[in-house]
Amino acid sequence: MFAFFRRSSFRRSSRYIATAITAAVLATPVFALDTVKFMAPGSVGGGYDQTARILGKALIEAKVAKSVTFENKGGAGGTLGLAQFANSTKGDPNALLVVGAIMVTAVEQNKPQITLKNVTPIARLFTEYNVLAVRKESPYKTLEDLLKDFKANPSGVTWGGGSKGSIDHIGIAELAGKMDVPVNKVNYVAFAGGGEVVAQVLGGQIKVITGGYAELGQYIKNGQFRVLAIGAPDRVEGIDAPTLKEKGYDVTIGNWRGVYGAADLTPEQRKELTDAVLAAANSKVWQDNVKANAWSPSILTGDEFGKFVDEEHVRLRAMLVKVGLL
Repeated sequence: MFAFFRRSSFRRSSRYIATAITAAVLATPVFALDTVKFMAPGSVGGGYDQTARILGKALIEAKVAKSVTFENKGGAGGTLGLAQFANSTKGDPNALLVVGAIMVTAVEQNKPQITLKNVTPIARLFTEYNVLAVRKESPYKTLEDLLKDFKANPSGVTWGGGSKGSIDHIGIAELAGKMDVPVNKVNYVAFAGGGEVVAQVLGGQIKVITGGYAELGQYIKNGQFRVLAIGAPDRVEGIDAPTLKEKGYDVTIGNWRGVYGAADLTPEQRKELTDAVLAAANSKVWQDNVKANAWSPSILTGDEFGKFVDEEHVRLRAMLVKVGLL
């Protein structure tokens, strides 16, 4: 009798244990991705890096990735990081490369052996429009003040921004063209990282800075920089500045950003990675940063994103030729 009781108790206990283990497994989040390895092909604190780190937090919050790591590899407009990513991640379903319009112009200019054709398009996420800003001590109180001086003495106005041939550079060259200012008279100083150009503007060595609001927002909010205009098609919520268009200059200056995956992904791996990125883009941390950074959401995925990038190569190459940078 006692033996029967022990056996019955053991069977019941075993069932309870099995049920508890099953419940625990079901309660554990099923992560689509393991450790996501981000390549930010620029310096720490720059636009690529900022996008990677915010997206990394969003993947964790959305419970579609267990953890994230980040690697920075700047140089040549992002094409050095692109090459390292393409060579080291083939077939890896947990690898993401942050890309943007600047990388497209770098590919067109540098003609590297490895291009975006060597990796897998996943999703375009947003467009960030450039602001034109000056330090608070600058005599330029309005866009009209700046452009009057620029028209009268083009080389006397120093512009600071991203690498040569970047969206920053193209935008200023295009603005000069609209004002009938010769492109070769534009005094544009290219910088590899955002920190250095900010320091030069704050120190007075560079008169005007152009770049995305996300990188310059902290200096604008604390009053160190004054925004004179933004290169968006329409006014952007949260940025108290006129557009170039409303001031009579038909110029849009903006840089889209998105992510690519490794080469040689299976269709299932590509879909899983894309779905994870889309889930992250719906998370609170991502949406909060979209608002704080004045980003304009522009989601595009898969082959449609790849087609868009192909079209960007054609468009941006034509602009580089038009403004004399290619």
